[in-house]
Amino acid sequence: MNQAIRNTWIAVVMLFVLCLGALSYVQFFAAETLNNNALNKRQLFREFDLPRGAILVDGKPIAESKPSEGQFKFQRVYTDPELYAFLTGFYSLTNGSTQLESVMNDELTGQSQDQFFDRMINLFSGRANEGASVELTIDGKLQKLVYDLIPDNTRGSIIVSEPKTGNILAMASKPSFDTNLLAVHSSKQATENMKKIIDENPKLSPSRNPALYNLMSPGSTFKILDLVAGLESGKYNADTMLENPDKITDPVKMSNFVDGICASKPEASLAFIVAQSCNTPFALMSKELGREPFENVAERFGFGQQLNIPLRVQPSVFPQNMTPAELAQVSIGGFDALATAMQMNMVAMGIANDGVIMEPNLVKRVIAPDLKVLSEATPKKFSTATSKEIADQITDLMRGPVKTGTAKRAAVPGLDIAAKTGTATFTGISEVNSWITGFAPANDPQVAVTIVFERIDYPTGSSLTSPNMKKILEAVFNQ
Repeated sequence: MNQAIRNTWIAVVMLFVLCLGALSYVQFFAAETLNNNALNKRQLFREFDLPRGAILVDGKPIAESKPSEGQFKFQRVYTDPELYAFLTGFYSLTNGSTQLESVMNDELTGQSQDQFFDRMINLFSGRANEGASVELTIDGKLQKLVYDLIPDNTRGSIIVSEPKTGNILAMASKPSFDTNLLAVHSSKQATENMKKIIDENPKLSPSRNPALYNLMSPGSTFKILDLVAGLESGKYNADTMLENPDKITDPVKMSNFVDGICASKPEASLAFIVAQSCNTPFALMSKELGREPFENVAERFGFGQQLNIPLRVQPSVFPQNMTPAELAQVSIGGFDALATAMQMNMVAMGIANDGVIMEPNLVKRVIAPDLKVLSEATPKKFSTATSKEIADQITDLMRGPVKTGTAKRAAVPGLDIAAKTGTATFTGISEVNSWITGFAPANDPQVAVTIVFERIDYPTGSSLTSPNMKKILEAVFNQ
């Protein structure tokens, strides 16, 4: 073999090795990055021609791909789209995918690790890959009930969960939108529809679940965390008599709710103060305990922590390095304390479940096209937020608002309920955030309920929190 032939042979081998290496890199290492690149429309177009798996509630599809005679072989179709918009999200050529359509995309397209062998079989048989179905923990009837309890012209969210498992039974928000409008095959039409949705509801973000994303001042529902800090310190119990001045100036200028009955008792037990949601004693408690216990409790309950259920939950905010005045405001859910509806539902779940917060979860199981269960959720512990002893004491204190206090309209005859209301006010405007979070039965909790209405007038918000909790509990327990 002369030198010229040898050089040519070496060059060919090197080119072959280079091509093989590049192909291997693209297939095994860069595939996910390339597929997820926003500029790569080829992958999205290919997925539109595949039988995408369904999203199920009570065994019935709320999102499914049906054969189409249009531009693509399949059309994504949503049943009761407004009811489930912030759970399913949308699957769109122009606007991408959101919510479960996004985070469960590997399962829905048949690309998950659990479906590897099915893909290998399909590769040799020539059959197209079919996506798996994703079944949710949602109770369809309960979802419809809580959605209908939110008036159309309000911004509200309701969550119902199981404290012992973390499973979410209902999660609804308004304003909502029709996800079918964004799943159309025409990119132009999808763009026009998105503009129409936003124009009709300027404060609506179709890509975000309000119950998981919207950060709001939690008002007096935050006092549940105050109670944990106070009781854990050993300086307070239900019978502790505390100063309950109508107004204070130290550590901050603050007063009790003018339309409440807190002023009737300048000195009151902690049980009375919780039932009537008096403000000034909690501000004085924060001064006595200092910042550190509150920071510790907030972290244990999930503030500042990233959570995926599997939808991403926006971390709630507990301000750091506060002055005594700022801490006093935070103790009643003010200043820069911000929480999602999911966060305050976790607070209720933690107290209900003997101080242990179970990780919230929306997905019950993933089912292959041949009905084989590929994966099934098992309850997972999120954190130990407090001890059973402290949780039991707070449960008893939270009975007070329902029996004699601010949550009396949530009472259901014969049902033991623990709850805490909250009203977050804003300087210079009459609107409030109106809250209630709690659980029932208090002696053996089966559900935790959180309701919040954002930027609403006080009388309307008050009429939509405790009374709606009552309706939900009546439905859950067939009262």
